[in-house]
Amino acid sequence: MKDLSVGKESRIIFQFALPMLLGNVFQQLYTIINSIIVGNFIGKQALAAVGASFPLLFTLISLVIGVGIGATIIIAQYFGAKDIKNVIRTIDTLFVFMFFASILTTLIGIILSKPIFQLIQLPADILPYAVDYFNIYMLGSVFFFGFNSITSILRGMGDSKTPLYFLIISTILNIALDLIFVVGFKFGVKSVALATVISQAVALILAIIYLNRTHDFINLSWRRLEFDREILNKSLKIGFPVGFQQAFVALSMLAMYWLVNRFGTDATAAYSVVFRIDTFASMPAMNFAMALSAFVGQNLGAQKPERVRHGLLSTFYMTTAISIAISLIGIFFAEPLMRLFTKDLEVIAIGKGYLQIVSGFYVVFSTMFIVGGVMRGAGDTFIPMLITFFALWVVRIPVGYFLSEKWGYHGIWWAVPIAWVVGLGLSFLYYMTGRWKRKVVVRHIK
Repeated sequence: MKDLSVGKESRIIFQFALPMLLGNVFQQLYTIINSIIVGNFIGKQALAAVGASFPLLFTLISLVIGVGIGATIIIAQYFGAKDIKNVIRTIDTLFVFMFFASILTTLIGIILSKPIFQLIQLPADILPYAVDYFNIYMLGSVFFFGFNSITSILRGMGDSKTPLYFLIISTILNIALDLIFVVGFKFGVKSVALATVISQAVALILAIIYLNRTHDFINLSWRRLEFDREILNKSLKIGFPVGFQQAFVALSMLAMYWLVNRFGTDATAAYSVVFRIDTFASMPAMNFAMALSAFVGQNLGAQKPERVRHGLLSTFYMTTAISIAISLIGIFFAEPLMRLFTKDLEVIAIGKGYLQIVSGFYVVFSTMFIVGGVMRGAGDTFIPMLITFFALWVVRIPVGYFLSEKWGYHGIWWAVPIAWVVGLGLSFLYYMTGRWKRKVVVRHIK
């Protein structure tokens, strides 16, 4: 546990963000290695299927993840106010909610997977691979939600290092199982999802053991969990807008696949690859934004609002430097990056075009995210949700459709940075109003 309300802002945020970033590097590493193994040992249809499954997975889990983020913000503010009793109640309530949410999400996902893939016009030679991979992955959602809950708890209390260790274990196990199942036993794309489920289950078990043995006031046992409706309502109030924001992002990914799928299997396979690369490239901004949210939450809870602006500026300088480096890699090493995943020349050429267009705008993306991180840390998640909806569904998808009619899939690629520019502009304007400062949770505690 770490108090983020004392110490030099830049150092505190960097030290808090770095373990989260490394954890997400490992988490994304296994998805990238999954894609490399699938692309080289099963084929481009399976490669496209794994990539096309992610937006649907993300859509289904986004609302639940949003509640977890809401709980993180509440835990951070209670912890900053030294209100341990409500920290414990928030933890218990989060676990009860996540358990039942995982069951419902699994049932919905398995029932709707094939119809949704058909709705976005996934090519027929990709569809069976996508359904098989998705359904097996969904069977392990209870483990994913459980581990996400523990990560939310630890980050809210200022501990971003411990989740990293469990993610490293999970990633190494996942990669090893992929190699055994696919390369060794030739089991196919189903086994890739099974490897992920097993590794997530192991990470959850280890994390529960760790929490129960190392934190005096935490005792995760199903028989003693205390559900608090008021805290759940606060988590939902903060978390649902974040969840809907995530859902808008995920649904826009499905819509992007619908746009891309019209250009055939090669375009779908290429987009599946660049989507993985894009996700990896965006991680620094997203993790620094999460660190900034926890920093803002604790400092507002501790009644130190003057540190928030300094934290934002420090985070902006750090993420800008990182984003410039990533942009240069994406522009000048686009083809070698594509060749890691596939040897198909047409797929490589399509993906290279995407990277050379989009990579130059990662600074815009990172700035948009960290400005939103300040507002989320204060508990203001509704306006950022509306901004995300507008940028994606009023700008990206319509612009992508319009430009694709003129320029083909290159028009879809240009719609991505255009939406980022609009999102950044709206986020900055709202930040300057200062209205987000009124949403602090702990001011309502009596």
